[in-house]
Amino acid sequence: MHTLALDIGGTKIAAGLVDSTGSLVHSARRPTPTGEVWAVVEAMIADGVDTAGGAVGGVGVAAAGPVDLAAGTVTPINIASWQGFPLLDRVAAAVPGVPVRLAGDGVCMALGEHWRGAGQGADFLLGIVVSTGVGGGLVLEGAPYHGRTGNAGHVGHVVVDPDGQPCSCGGRGCVETVAAGPSMTRWARANGWSGTDALALAEAARAGDPVAVRAFERGATALAAMIASVAATCDLDLVVIGGGVAKSGEVLFDPLRAALACYAGLDFLGGLRVVPAALGGDAGLVGAARLVPSVT
Repeated sequence: MHTLALDIGGTKIAAGLVDSTGSLVHSARRPTPTGEVWAVVEAMIADGVDTAGGAVGGVGVAAAGPVDLAAGTVTPINIASWQGFPLLDRVAAAVPGVPVRLAGDGVCMALGEHWRGAGQGADFLLGIVVSTGVGGGLVLEGAPYHGRTGNAGHVGHVVVDPDGQPCSCGGRGCVETVAAGPSMTRWARANGWSGTDALALAEAARAGDPVAVRAFERGATALAAMIASVAATCDLDLVVIGGGVAKSGEVLFDPLRAALACYAGLDFLGGLRVVPAALGGDAGLVGAARLVPSVT
């Protein structure tokens, strides 16, 4: 019997069926609407159950946060209509009689990579998504680490520049203000680059454009500072980085690893590895399925 997995974010909503080995055997994606979001989620749940032949063994839900695991609610920064939205209860009502588990999307990304992706075999893992924002999640001692409220691993809001730019979280100088795709693009344009987005910025950096190269170096340095701090706190052995900006490849990873060598000076961090994610956009679905007892 398959597990139904959902991955709900501000840009897209994904649903899939995952078997007991962690293989995604069916998936569907729709843009997140600006209006009624639950109606889309509910329709995708119904489609998933129908594709599974009318029965699933459980439902795992990855959701943009913040989340409140005790209450089963979510308040995504990028879904304005969901403020304290009772997502766990809504999903449970849509698929009655089976276990339903909820977690933040960063935790699910990390868990998916740990189960079936680039994080296999690592016991202390940080998963990072570098895209329009910077998100993350932790797998510690081989298990997802949710923290007190379910929001552990929000590494995009580790402060790397106390006098830096204001952040959407209400803070200042978060790594997201430097390393997210739009942040790097804004800096590059302010310094004379004439392109439009992070994809074009990566292409320019690969071609040797000095402003684009510097934009990636700044972003990579901010990520490295954050990674070193989290690795020292959690005694990590592996960092897996996914998301659209991570697809830039070595224009990001080369300066990141160079900067990390400067920041991660403690002896016990000497074996820390940083690798690209392997599952792409499917990691959240696979990780959400892993939350459900029927597939553990």
